[in-house]
Amino acid sequence: MHRRDFLQLAAMASASAATATDIPKYRVVSRFAPSPKPGMPGPFAGKAVRVHSEKSVDSATDRVDEGTVAEMLSRGMRSLTGAKNERDAWENFFDATDVVGIKVNCSGAPKIYSDKQVVGGIVNNLIALGIPARNIYIYERFQNQLSSVRYNRSVPAGINIIAAETTRGSSASYDPNTYVETNFFGEDDTRSNMIRLVTERFTKIINVPNMKDHAAAGVTGCLKNIAYGNFSNVARSHNREKTNTLSFIGTLAGVEPLRSRTVLQIMDGLRGVWHGGPFSENPKFRFYPKTIVFGTDPVAIDRLLLDVIQNKREAEGALSIWDRSMDNVKPDRHRPDPHFNSFIREPGHIEYASRLGLGVYDVGQIAVTDIKV
Repeated sequence: MHRRDFLQLAAMASASAATATDIPKYRVVSRFAPSPKPGMPGPFAGKAVRVHSEKSVDSATDRVDEGTVAEMLSRGMRSLTGAKNERDAWENFFDATDVVGIKVNCSGAPKIYSDKQVVGGIVNNLIALGIPARNIYIYERFQNQLSSVRYNRSVPAGINIIAAETTRGSSASYDPNTYVETNFFGEDDTRSNMIRLVTERFTKIINVPNMKDHAAAGVTGCLKNIAYGNFSNVARSHNREKTNTLSFIGTLAGVEPLRSRTVLQIMDGLRGVWHGGPFSENPKFRFYPKTIVFGTDPVAIDRLLLDVIQNKREAEGALSIWDRSMDNVKPDRHRPDPHFNSFIREPGHIEYASRLGLGVYDVGQIAVTDIKV
């Protein structure tokens, strides 16, 4: 074993070996019982389908090819489910009676976000099943981020495009009776409440994250998008250099009814961010994986994402996502230097989530199908 590989494995073990004293005490309040077969990890636990196409996006112009993306969606869904056609593939998860929320990620907008062609393709497949436009929701937490993408230009009329917070900090769109309570750093507000649409309206949720680095969590993929993207007051977990992202992400993702209703993961990796995430302020930290990943297991997909981001950072000479040295932590949250961290990163949050039953972490136990279009 190479010394570099040994050091990375040692760091991984350290990051994931949290003791009971390291984990905050969480009080989870929910009136919802879990489904007999929760959406996460779902029917395809430990399985991921990666569809890659060099034609999907032009890295020089950033232009996405709609036809290629449609083919990637078709191939990915058929491979995941084993269905012979697109309709049968989508009918594995949805029918005409469902009310479907599509959880997009717009934190890096207007440069990095759940792509309009990907989201539009998802919407078209739902409508083909007979789901009315009024029962399909594209949603995100913050209005300014969501509005900057202009999804209305890529989906049929009547699709709901809704942000939980029209102004930052507004609480009306969160369920006061479904929350996680914990005190991280002596903050005044110790509750994080779930979005009302999840508890009161949606029957199914599709999670559409990006492939991004995250200064505190290590990476931000399926787990962080579905967790931090569906609760209020989550940034409090990482307002100091030593954060609580290790355990908070998985804890939130496991709260009912979010866990049971999130039935499909479609990771939009047409574009990516290898440093400075989850935002995308500096173009030199963007790259183009040109890949969409399909599954029901958020842990398995995020485990693969770790390698994508780590390999890209290594190729760029950046600090490892597994580095935990305080010597490399600088207080400036927007430091544009990939040789330093703003926080002690917690990529171990993915393995921690696996211990909560949210999916398969062991890469040797993850069945990956690679498709080229």
